[in-house]
Amino acid sequence: MTDLTVFNGATIAFDLDGTLVETAPDLIGAVNAVLIAEGLSPLAYDQSRPFISRGARWLLHWGLEMAGEQEAAARTSAIFNRFISHYSAHIADQSLPFPGVLDALKTLKAAGAKLVVCTNKPTDLSRSLLTELGMIGLFDGVVGIDAVTAAKPNAAHLIEAVEAVGGDLPHAIMIGDSDVDAAAARAAGTPLILVDFGYTEIPAAELAPDVLLHHFDELIAACVSLLNGLRPVSLTCETTS
Repeated sequence: MTDLTVFNGATIAFDLDGTLVETAPDLIGAVNAVLIAEGLSPLAYDQSRPFISRGARWLLHWGLEMAGEQEAAARTSAIFNRFISHYSAHIADQSLPFPGVLDALKTLKAAGAKLVVCTNKPTDLSRSLLTELGMIGLFDGVVGIDAVTAAKPNAAHLIEAVEAVGGDLPHAIMIGDSDVDAAAARAAGTPLILVDFGYTEIPAAELAPDVLLHHFDELIAACVSLLNGLRPVSLTCETTS
């Protein structure tokens, strides 16, 4: 049986979109609702999903450019609040935690780990999403892009998120899905776990995580190994050198 005492005093920081929750249907849906209202063509879901890590504003700007808008930047600024309004009202219509997430979070929390969301999504939207999904009570803190001195990929975001829940950076792990998360973790000197089912233009395996996760059923063993200072050797998930 896995010894979970290693989680006492540990902090596990999670990206949100594409890591904990499959939010693409509602995010892309909200962008498309605005584009359609503007008389423009919607984005294709499969083509757009990898770019979610760039943020909703980028997605909307890209959608305008794809539709042939000559002043995409100005128009993005003019209609972005309409995106926020639509997305806020439909934030959890189709969004769901990835398989295994809830059980993994409950195990970590019961073992004494501090859990914090470290996301480039605004804090209020992040809290709203987690509340709608019944997940907010599992976290000691939610630290969005508006709550830090510098957002991911800057190390400050991860450092300040860990500090926000009274954590200790040398005993923290970052779990994400993209180059933004990888860069923040490496800059902070924190072990990195990446999921291979999230939102990334660069395949997660190519970002050289300490552990590449295929399913959240693998998370506890991966975290235990990293917190013990060991390279995972008997996990079903892949490791990278």
